[in-house]
Amino acid sequence: MERSLSMELVRITEAAAIASAKWMGRGLKNEADDAATTAMRSVFDTIPMRGVVVIGEGEMDEAPMLYIGEELGTGQGPEVDVAVDPLEGTNIVAAGGWNALAVLAIADRGNLLNAPDMYMDKIAVGPESVGKIDINAPVIDNLRAVAKAKNKDIEDVVATIIDRPRHKDIIDQIRAAGARIKLITDGDVAGALNTAFDKTGVDILFGIGGAPEGVIAAVGLKCLGGEIQGKLLPQNEEEAQRCIDMGIDVNKVYMMEDLVKGDDAIFAATGVTDGELLRGVQLKGAFAESHTLVMRAKSGTVRFVEGRHSLKKKPNLVMND
Repeated sequence: MERSLSMELVRITEAAAIASAKWMGRGLKNEADDAATTAMRSVFDTIPMRGVVVIGEGEMDEAPMLYIGEELGTGQGPEVDVAVDPLEGTNIVAAGGWNALAVLAIADRGNLLNAPDMYMDKIAVGPESVGKIDINAPVIDNLRAVAKAKNKDIEDVVATIIDRPRHKDIIDQIRAAGARIKLITDGDVAGALNTAFDKTGVDILFGIGGAPEGVIAAVGLKCLGGEIQGKLLPQNEEEAQRCIDMGIDVNKVYMMEDLVKGDDAIFAATGVTDGELLRGVQLKGAFAESHTLVMRAKSGTVRFVEGRHSLKKKPNLVMND
């Protein structure tokens, strides 16, 4: 994959983030998501690649754009799988909360798991704890392993988890172990990435979220040298049958190489609202400011990109300065 694609992907997530940020706090999550999706799709048309969406906004009959199987790019350049979440955290933006992202990942064709749109149980850690965790192990064992790997007392370990009733048992176990918890309202891609950055104060992610988000997070953690494991959790016979039709084993623990093969992958995320890792979009009237993380697994390069974008010339399509 060409190095130049890294900065091209930044243009895409910047456009989606700026478009959706205009809906922050208005209580209209669908409008925010539509704005992000439309902006993201417009910029994809200018990217020199032959991409196919493997994780997107849904099937062709339920999503007008960025649907699974849609071809993206100019038709020239590398053949890649594309995983997109134009607005990771629609509820967050609607409420004006923390850690909403516009995010995407690409890898060589055939290298991303075509994850069905269903729940996935996940555990994620940063580089120091790679190889130390086991999604099938008790919560206390994983907390102890991370504490040992990071030379911490278990009381100093911070676990992050989405604040949902389904996680009550895990939350109770974390508290019983004496570890600390950072509850998040939505957005476990950001939660998983935060485990790989010391400045966020997060050591491990637990809990159930979307399977597509698990694949996107896996690309980001592969770039950072971290780890995520996942188990699919079909909620009904229809979802179980879909896994069978796709040739997916619901009893399997999906490791990093199952979620994203090889090391030629790129991840990009632009903050829509403020978070521990990225600042949200700031609308200044004539221009907007953005903050983006872009990473390439093959080189291990991690870049934080600050952008300033004119809002006068192209109100519906943000371009680079």
